[in-house]
Amino acid sequence: MFNKKTLAVVIASTLGLAACSNSDDDMITSAQVDLRILETSDLHTNIMDFNYYSGQEDKTIGLARTASLITAAGNESENFVLVDNGDLLQGSPMGDYVADQFKKDLGIAAGETHPAYKAMNTLDYVVGNIGNHEFNYGLDFLEQAISGANFPYINANIYCDAYDCWNELQRGDNLFTPYLIQEKEVVDINGNKHTIKIGYIGFVPPQVLQWDKQHLEGKVRADDIIKTAEKFVPQMKAEGADVIIAIPHSGIGSPENPGEIEAENATYALSLVDGIDAIVFGHSHSVFPSENFGGIENIDIDKGTINGVAAVMPGRWGDNLGVIDLKLELKEGKWSVMGSQSEARPIAWTDDNGDNAYVEADQSIRDAVEQEHLGTLEFVDQPIGVGSANMYSFLTLVQDDPSVQIVSDAQLNKVKQQIASIPALKDIPVLSAAAPFKAGGRHEVPSDADQYVQVDKGELTYKNAADLYLYPNTMVAVKLNGAELKDWLECSANQFNQIDISSTAPQNLINWDTHRTYNFDVIDGVTYQIDVSEPSKFDNDCAVIEGNETAERITGLSFEDEQGLVHTGEELAAMEFIVATNNYRAFGGKFAGTGPDHVVLELPDENRDVLAQYITAQTAEHGVVKTEADHNWSFKTLDTATALDVRF
Repeated sequence: MFNKKTLAVVIASTLGLAACSNSDDDMITSAQVDLRILETSDLHTNIMDFNYYSGQEDKTIGLARTASLITAAGNESENFVLVDNGDLLQGSPMGDYVADQFKKDLGIAAGETHPAYKAMNTLDYVVGNIGNHEFNYGLDFLEQAISGANFPYINANIYCDAYDCWNELQRGDNLFTPYLIQEKEVVDINGNKHTIKIGYIGFVPPQVLQWDKQHLEGKVRADDIIKTAEKFVPQMKAEGADVIIAIPHSGIGSPENPGEIEAENATYALSLVDGIDAIVFGHSHSVFPSENFGGIENIDIDKGTINGVAAVMPGRWGDNLGVIDLKLELKEGKWSVMGSQSEARPIAWTDDNGDNAYVEADQSIRDAVEQEHLGTLEFVDQPIGVGSANMYSFLTLVQDDPSVQIVSDAQLNKVKQQIASIPALKDIPVLSAAAPFKAGGRHEVPSDADQYVQVDKGELTYKNAADLYLYPNTMVAVKLNGAELKDWLECSANQFNQIDISSTAPQNLINWDTHRTYNFDVIDGVTYQIDVSEPSKFDNDCAVIEGNETAERITGLSFEDEQGLVHTGEELAAMEFIVATNNYRAFGGKFAGTGPDHVVLELPDENRDVLAQYITAQTAEHGVVKTEADHNWSFKTLDTATALDVRF
């Protein structure tokens, strides 16, 4: 698992467990030390500050820019440690490029160092945790890749489940080193030196066995995060750990049911495990502390604590650096955490003048991966599949559109696969919500031509996937009833102005002023019509418009089940559905049937990656991927004798 340098670090750490003394004065009985913990997480091989889909520099992402924050934050503190929380090896075209080289017995298979580690080895990482996406390319790839890291890896809840795993591990053994206790020399506020023992323990969602079944089934097992922590944290304390830092690749989870067995997002529950002093977490690509988590019981977003435990989550793709400052106090030979402050430092922000501001890139990171960067540029121009028809979004606001349809189809396919093994969800009908992202500009200027999807039939590349799905959203599914489904569509239909069927004057159909086109959700799996002669029930924030409480623009809403039975009206309103969508929509709570209480499936996969994988899989199976709209929605014909002049 580890290269020789890493093994030396682990051995030295283990041998050092018996030697804990003050470097300057063994007789010092009280002291105060400021310890800073820095965290990166969910880099997803975004090492360069570059968007490989658009082919342009992107100042809002990349370890090349996060590295500058790391240097600055380290210079501010005499005592700091730097850790990575995983989801490092997959998620960008560079990650796919390296994996492709591995399959061809090139790159890391030939002894090369993975570009992620070429970059990270220039920094002072002390430990890395395994994320769920580390398994995406298989165990052989993972073993080869992390052998290039000049720092050790940990994970406590993945076990060997075969008679012969790597490195002579046997069934029941931890697949990775479950935890490490490292000695660190620190300087107290009076300038005296001390040696403290810092314990690190890592976790990954047990759901890896579902997400990467093809790579892991029969080879490993994944245990519950909380039960694993309750097993190992006392051991770490018994072995002399002065400070324990948990590194769960896991989102916050719910305070309502923190004891849920095998929970994917278990950080809230982990904060209740006795003995953990700080939590640096990730996985859900959110930023903590932030206003997004305000109002949650026992979470302090000003200090950055969960149940009083210091915590931080630094977003994704290197857009933030996690920073925790612990105040440690030595009393009677024992170190304790007396206070903390957490923050996520961004690499891009809006300054006091309202202008965009950015951290400068660290050129040494760029230089470290220059070879792989050039290789990736060639790689993204390679085909990922073949489209059956043109995908142009010129008419996407007035008819069902292929550029929206293919995204919806990919989401639907992914969620159906994921819930097939979840008894509570597998029998619920799955629908999919997608919106047009490039639907034209708001003014008649030449640059409007750039604001449409224009993908020709035939060969499709990664760049085409970016054209079809602009945003770095992740896959989420919500559960709702048919009545909520109808109101979701009613709010989407606010995209259109009300048409007066008795007027011959010109009337604009599209509500450009208050309704954004990315909020015009089309929901596939049902059929319906939109009656634009009716007033909108909702405004652009999905709030009911006073006086329009009974308005109905959505007509003929129906669902046909697998047996061919068609459900409408009150019967449909009472049915349950799962809707595949993105994290922005699912957690936003704006549309009926959305919000945290409705979320039943949260995947770390980006919608754009799901789309690219769908194109490849469909092409492999059928020769092409269907890139045509199914026309499940349309406008209701307006019954009027008046010659209408409706414009869009």
